[in-house]
Amino acid sequence: MSWLEALILGLVQGLTEFLPVSSSGHLTIGRELLGVEASGDLVFEVTVHAATVLSTIVVFRKEIWKLLRGLFKFKMNDETDYVLKIVVSMIPVFVVGMFFKDYVENLFASMMVVGLALIVTAMLLFFSDFASKKAQAENKARNGIKYWQAFAVGIGQALAVIPGLSRSGTTISTGLICGVKREVMAQFSFLMVLVPILGEAFLDLVGGDMAASSIGLLPLAVGFMAAFISGLFACKVMIALVRKARLSWFALYCAIVGILVLIFA
Repeated sequence: MSWLEALILGLVQGLTEFLPVSSSGHLTIGRELLGVEASGDLVFEVTVHAATVLSTIVVFRKEIWKLLRGLFKFKMNDETDYVLKIVVSMIPVFVVGMFFKDYVENLFASMMVVGLALIVTAMLLFFSDFASKKAQAENKARNGIKYWQAFAVGIGQALAVIPGLSRSGTTISTGLICGVKREVMAQFSFLMVLVPILGEAFLDLVGGDMAASSIGLLPLAVGFMAAFISGLFACKVMIALVRKARLSWFALYCAIVGILVLIFA
């Protein structure tokens, strides 16, 4: 992978991470269009995802600081309750990361998987627009989300390790279907991914996977910076769009892209 290819893929990651259209799926499509051979590892994907997570931290810095201050008061308050629900949501993806990592890595080489997963994303987004309104009106949980809902959203996040199955789209749709309000789910969806992605990047670094990767340090650095900067630009706009726009429009886009991938794969 050249630095220019890493730049383009980093921009793709940053601009698609905050929309329910699957950034990992678009990275796989981008690699195919650029003729970049799959490296057999997830180091580049983890690196650019870590970059957009850092941009999320910058955008949500006030909310994160408020959560940390409340958490370290060491009592059950709204902030502690919210953090505990985020921890609950991370359980399913932790299980996938511990026991199914090698299997997930193999999926990134399959365009057929990406195409099918994008169509599944489209169906999920379309269904969530129509299945959630009544349940949301009845939700009076603390912080707008219950523990079982947080766990259900976590299952959605764990399934979304499949390239083409949008993480934000799956988690937001799962939350909406379970009765979480759109504005609550938009923030929770982006905060719940912070620890898993940064943790994976840290393990790759200390475990030597970063140095052993077939991708050079320069492309990794360029991809990281491109994803971080484009993520900063896109984050506020995209989150506001997710909060207000009908997900069925994103469903239509995912369906079209998924069908095109299946046709040309």
